[in-house]
Amino acid sequence: MDPKEPARTRVGLLGHLPRKVDVYEVGPRDGLQNELRTLPTRDKARLINALVAAGEKRIEVTSFVSPKWIPQLADAEELLKQVGRRPGVVFSALVPNLKGLERAQAAGLEEAAVFISASEAHSKKNINKTIAEALAGAKEVTGAARKAGMRVRGYLSTVWGCPYEGHVPVERVVDICRQLVDAGIYQLSLGDTIGVGTPRQTEEILSALLQHMPVDTLALHLHDTRGTALANALVGLSAGVTTFDASIGGLGGCPYAPGAAGNLASEDAVFMLHGMGVDTGINLDRLVEAGEIAQELIGRKLAGKYLQAALGERDKKASRRAQT
Repeated sequence: MDPKEPARTRVGLLGHLPRKVDVYEVGPRDGLQNELRTLPTRDKARLINALVAAGEKRIEVTSFVSPKWIPQLADAEELLKQVGRRPGVVFSALVPNLKGLERAQAAGLEEAAVFISASEAHSKKNINKTIAEALAGAKEVTGAARKAGMRVRGYLSTVWGCPYEGHVPVERVVDICRQLVDAGIYQLSLGDTIGVGTPRQTEEILSALLQHMPVDTLALHLHDTRGTALANALVGLSAGVTTFDASIGGLGGCPYAPGAAGNLASEDAVFMLHGMGVDTGINLDRLVEAGEIAQELIGRKLAGKYLQAALGERDKKASRRAQT
């Protein structure tokens, strides 16, 4: 090699990446519960069918919370009747208490999800319980669900920051997560509820947790309020996380977190992962079709960037064909 020529080296910043990742779809529950419009059950079923057709295998479809608290999801039982069971697809639902668990069991669900906040103020605003009270309730539901043969997933919100308290100590996050794992929860979904997380912070949170539990116990649930959801997901991917919650078109938010924008868009996550050679089992073109259905049902454009780029390119091609 000519000594005057600069050395050509391959820069490896990402390290070893997982071969396959699960995208855990939360749009039908976490997304639709934040919409002012309450969709007819048949429309929700149509969206879920489109997500299944795109290859999504893990979908949170509804919540068995009291209809007076979330009227948008009052049709949980009827929705599950309409979508039925699908080979290889796991439908789950948020279950706030034992009464909700009874309803979920009767509806034939294999998986339930419980919810905890890492912030006292957010916990009181969201479910009117302290963290200790919420933990006790989650453990009670988890124990009963496991006895009934159901798997239980846990959501821990405000991990990166709280709209009322600001900074949330990582030591508190670790303590709550350890208690939930000890209670039998198979996976913890760590939520950046207001979208304040940065990659360095994500690295610090994961490093602290991975001293106490295996990486396959953790999932990331990232909101894109400040445009950092994909960057934080990339840090998680590099750390070995293989489950990422996402919502079709970026639907979602948090009614008890002022200023929170939607979730990481499913199609944005899938585009990035496929571009990096990470398999999701999802057909991106079919996912765009599902996103278009979601837009139609909601009645407005959604925030997903890949979705809007794909629909825009399709419209341009259609316009060119019409002009020839």
